Amino acid sequence: MAIVLRFVDKQGCIRERFFDIVHVHETNSLTLKKEICDVFSRHNLSVQNIRGQGYDEASNMRGEWNGLQALFIQECPYAYYIHCFADRLQFTLAAASQEVIPVEQFFTYLSLLINLISSSCKRVDQLRVARAARIAELIAIDELETGRGQNQIGTLKRLGTTRWGSHFSSICSLFTEYEDICSVLIDVINYGNTSTQRSEADRVYDFMTSFDFVLVMHMMRDILGFAQVLSQALQCKSQDILNALILVSVTKDRLQSYRDNGWNELFTNVKTFCDTRNIEMLDMNVIYKAGRGRIRKQNDPITMEHHYRIDVFLATVDSQILEMKNKSKEDVIELLILSSALHPKDNFQAFNIEQICQLANKFYSADFTYQEKLHLRTQLELFQIEFSCNSQLQNLSSLQELCQVLAKTRKSMCYTH
Repeated sequence: MAIVLRFVDKQGCIRERFFDIVHVHETNSLTLKKEICDVFSRHNLSVQNIRGQGYDEASNMRGEWNGLQALFIQECPYAYYIHCFADRLQFTLAAASQEVIPVEQFFTYLSLLINLISSSCKRVDQLRVARAARIAELIAIDELETGRGQNQIGTLKRLGTTRWGSHFSSICSLFTEYEDICSVLIDVINYGNTSTQRSEADRVYDFMTSFDFVLVMHMMRDILGFAQVLSQALQCKSQDILNALILVSVTKDRLQSYRDNGWNELFTNVKTFCDTRNIEMLDMNVIYKAGRGRIRKQNDPITMEHHYRIDVFLATVDSQILEMKNKSKEDVIELLILSSALHPKDNFQAFNIEQICQLANKFYSADFTYQEKLHLRTQLELFQIEFSCNSQLQNLSSLQELCQVLAKTRKSMCYTH
């Protein structure tokens, strides 16, 4: 188990340092807590001084009642657990894919497809040759623009278990190289070395040329496209808390808008894709029949349109929205929003005396004496006057810079920080 400490030093600089690595004979939360406390004890560090925790998504770490973070909060109520936004987003996407059977099937077959092609240098070369020939053909009939960096020949990326950016890249490649991939699969079906190989290629090809596959491919490209922008932004080193929260909120709104208004455009795009590639379109007005041996929960018959719009499209997007809400604990979000009132960016534009007082009283009450709480508002008002006329406090861009300035000038200032 690796232990990393993040702290503010005496000069007001935020530091993050690898601290220790310890062997643990078990990974249950009680054992992990004991080992961490032992390390702290050896270095004369008090658990009571912890003001934050960060772990991965494993239940023994994040569990609300018995997880490691919960055990530390029982001993130190101000050791607030904040899960990495980018990591949280990855697991939100994973949960959405597991909730709806057609989506789960889509990624299963996509993984089979990538493994089937990537496992053979010959098939990789076939795909590249087919792609190059198609690009040349489309350029010749003026259906592709030419220019530097355009029409590059890539490969299908393998799907990472948690790095869902790889899923988005794979789906984008699938759109670009769909016909070329189909031609490679047909070649394997006809000339594969083994019957197992030919059979697998035939199974993947059948599903890949089905309405279900095309629908989910379009839908997941849209959903992962929304998430991709957010994921990249959350992983920026310079990202600040308030902007991250705004980005999360914007992504939720985009998903909600997609849920409310996206079906018609999605279906139109799927129909155009199928018609162009001679993929059989389903009659959306006929009665939907589940597969062999499966019985729908509803007794009333439903149409194909109802099944794909309600049971696939809405179910997938709703699962995504619900997971994003569940992963964002209200108390943690409130803590982060209130903390942003201290940010000095744009000459303390976010500075808010009410929010800072609420932050102290609600989240860090024991860190302040009764007397300090009484004087806090007055001190903040004095600080507001100070930063408006003190050149040292202007044009700061981060909390770290603010901490450094306050550390240097604490003797001349009449307020605590």
